[in-house]
Amino acid sequence: MSEKPQSFKRHARIVPPFHYFAFPVMVVNATWLLGRAVKSPSTDTIIGALMAVAIVVAFFYARIFALTVQDRVIRLEMRLRLRELLPAELQPRIHELTRRQLVALRFASDRELPALVRRVLDERLVDAKTIKSLVQDWQADNLRA
Repeated sequence: MSEKPQSFKRHARIVPPFHYFAFPVMVVNATWLLGRAVKSPSTDTIIGALMAVAIVVAFFYARIFALTVQDRVIRLEMRLRLRELLPAELQPRIHELTRRQLVALRFASDRELPALVRRVLDERLVDAKTIKSLVQDWQADNLRA
């Protein structure tokens, strides 16, 4: 976990051993084994290359699966939070918010969330980066996968 405070400009989570070591090693390995399979095709080199590519693909899907589950949890958490914080006239509109909108809105403080939700819905803001940039009182999400 980083010691620097989280903000709009600095909220993506980078895990150096994962992003800067494991992934590059897998890509170099896959590239090297694919090159060997092209230069000297044999059952061994082709199977090695296929396995290396499969590991790179598995890396991406493992990441996607974890983020998808986390986004589902955030969606549930935000819907519960919105039920507590939104005024009565906005409550029926909670289900109009998309997963991406809800994930982006999670950084807003309780105080600013109702006005921001109204703006997102009324102006039909869908870009997560745009929504996050509107947050004034940034609430860190240090548990992001």
